[in-house]
Amino acid sequence: MFKEKIIIEMKEVFKEIPFGIEHTLKVLKNAEDIMKGENIGEEEKEFISIIAILHDIGAVEAQKKYGSIDGVYQEKEGPEVAKEILKKVGYNKNIDRICFIIGNHHTPSKIDGLDFQIQWEADLLENLTVMDKEKEQEKIKKCIDENFKTNTGKRIAYKEKEQEKIKKCIDENFKTNTGKRIAYNRFILD
Repeated sequence: MFKEKIIIEMKEVFKEIPFGIEHTLKVLKNAEDIMKGENIGEEEKEFISIIAILHDIGAVEAQKKYGSIDGVYQEKEGPEVAKEILKKVGYNKNIDRICFIIGNHHTPSKIDGLDFQIQWEADLLENLTVMDKEKEQEKIKKCIDENFKTNTGKRIAYKEKEQEKIKKCIDENFKTNTGKRIAYNRFILD
């Protein structure tokens, strides 16, 4: 119900930075895939989807104020923009939590729950796809190993990695049985 309204508002904000719309929708799709694999309940799905839709919402304001869309500036500007959008569409659940995650979504040390972890992984999956895979293989592997906790997120991230490295990574990093199963299915059996 609220998800569609918030997507419309997000698109309006990002009309000045159109690639932000595409990025956000890909992050949302990644979050939905991870939530499906992690058996997240319907109410929590909407909540995490809203976080995914609004995670970079401070980018336009950051560009205006600081001449940059770097994460630190997005974290500063995002919560207020998100609050305005949520108020406009009449969404009033867990606003402090949404703003906390948006205000820290580039700071992995602040991850303090599965909702934040799913957002982190969903965004990271999209960011990994734009890295130069040939030049940054070790950086990508390290990034995946250090950041992905859900099986679904890892499975998506490691799709193109070698099977033995994938198996080791999966065994060391996946915390849920569902995630581990999905990771093996996506990366080893595909």
